[in-house]
Amino acid sequence: MPNLTATQTIILSAGAQRRDNLAMPLPKGLHGAAAQKVVSMMIGRGWLEEVDANIRKGEPLWRETGDGHGTTLVVTETGLLAIGIEPVVVKTMAAIRTYAAQPPAPKPPTPRPGTKQALIIALLQRPEGATIAEIVVATGWQAHSARGMISGALKKKLGLPVTSEKVDGRGTVHRLNAS
Repeated sequence: MPNLTATQTIILSAGAQRRDNLAMPLPKGLHGAAAQKVVSMMIGRGWLEEVDANIRKGEPLWRETGDGHGTTLVVTETGLLAIGIEPVVVKTMAAIRTYAAQPPAPKPPTPRPGTKQALIIALLQRPEGATIAEIVVATGWQAHSARGMISGALKKKLGLPVTSEKVDGRGTVHRLNAS
């Protein structure tokens, strides 16, 4: 087992406990030239690896690459061995954490029968579809409410594949595809 400084031990131990073995963020008070020196030495010894950061997942940045992307630091298997942790144990623990963090698969939403939402869905499922004017007559709503129901509740919330097309003589016709 190599001789590690207290800072190196803290970085590797914290990374081993984080999801995907992220070494970032670095310990409080370690920044600037001191952080650069420690990290460079750890990368040189193979304990840390610089990888592309997934900004959408909120991974912390080590440095920006200049092309709108950035990198983060990950503890390698060699780094885990340096602090006496078997990589197999870490992979197993990460898999358990990932499995436990996944919520159960949501059941597909089904509208209650007899509601205006169910009425609109039925109108849109017809082969000829429905215009906003037809939905307004059927529901008694204002036109903006009918459009909001289609774009908000049906498309965004329920994820239904509603399409729109201009039809001569009718205007914009909305249909719920049976795909």
